Amino acid sequence: MDRVAIIGASMTQFGKREAWVRGLLAQAGRECLADADVAPDDVEHLYVSNMASGEFEGQTGVPNALAHDLGALPAYTQRVDQTSASGGAGIYAAWQSVASGASEMTLLVGGEKMTHRSTAEATDVIASLTHPVEYKHGVTLPSFAGLTARRYLHEYDAPRESLAKVAVKNHKNGLDNPHAQFRKEVDLETVMDSPIVADPLRLYDFCPITDGSAALLFCPESVAEDHVPEDEYTVVAGIGGATDTHVVHERDDPTVMGGAVESSEQAYEMADRSPDDVDVAELHDMFTILEFLQSEAVGFFEQGEGWKAVEEGVTDRDGDLPINTSGGLKSKGHPLGASGIAQAYELHQQLLGNAGPRQVEAEVGLACNVGGFGNCVTTTILEDA
Repeated sequence: MDRVAIIGASMTQFGKREAWVRGLLAQAGRECLADADVAPDDVEHLYVSNMASGEFEGQTGVPNALAHDLGALPAYTQRVDQTSASGGAGIYAAWQSVASGASEMTLLVGGEKMTHRSTAEATDVIASLTHPVEYKHGVTLPSFAGLTARRYLHEYDAPRESLAKVAVKNHKNGLDNPHAQFRKEVDLETVMDSPIVADPLRLYDFCPITDGSAALLFCPESVAEDHVPEDEYTVVAGIGGATDTHVVHERDDPTVMGGAVESSEQAYEMADRSPDDVDVAELHDMFTILEFLQSEAVGFFEQGEGWKAVEEGVTDRDGDLPINTSGGLKSKGHPLGASGIAQAYELHQQLLGNAGPRQVEAEVGLACNVGGFGNCVTTTILEDA
């Protein structure tokens, strides 16, 4: 089977944007096609990763509207909704469309418009993904994060400061990302003194509400060579997806992200790789505790050891395994449908040597995109061609 290549990539400015979701998606789509010098009418499949355009702004039918806006007619279109893992699920769908032979040119665009809603309204939209019984009792994702963080700190004797150091690290990385929502450093004292949101997690342990979009262009590797030089594309070496329990308290151990364990094992097997082969990773740090849980689930560190890696500087940009060189969701922002695609965008730039001041030495990158509180996960491994 011909490997699936990524020949174009784009990411818009994340943050508070005036444009609505159609405008954001169109911007990313146009810039991605321009990056690969591919005409819109060459696109055969168009996938749109989006969680809640209907809930946030009353906009439905987004994929076919985007095909019209881009001039990508008569491409087949489809929306991909897997909550906050919609971007990763979109990568899986786009990969499948090319790997199956159904399409030779597949455009994936993801985005969300959220900042026009209040924090309470946005939180409520996102919380609707929880089990109805949990939702009925007012459970939100931040509350799950706080409860799990408390369990993790107690179980593994981790200092509270270790979580804060994730925020400090990722804000420092985001400073060098021109697309990031928050391009400012924060110190340990600032994080530790910020208001409590869900004990023991404080304001700086959470990612922001964000507008933004990102896009990737996929094709068979044999076709990629007709569009861009060999050193200007990456390949999807491995990909896997998995679903964990809908009810979080039914898990044997809430500090183990079973979906990330399973999906990463699938991706490693497909890529014929192991965690030791990964040079750079983008993990879904919607909350700081998730960086610990995912770094352990995908096999980088033993269970309960992820916090030590942060304390020792292993995951710093100049460490042995840089994690979230983009700034992560924490600094870069989290427009739900775009986040998983933006993770792959960062890896694509790193592998091609185009990451500017945040560049690290990397030939293999891993992205883990999480929906809900680990309810669904997609893990992708990219390699430099």
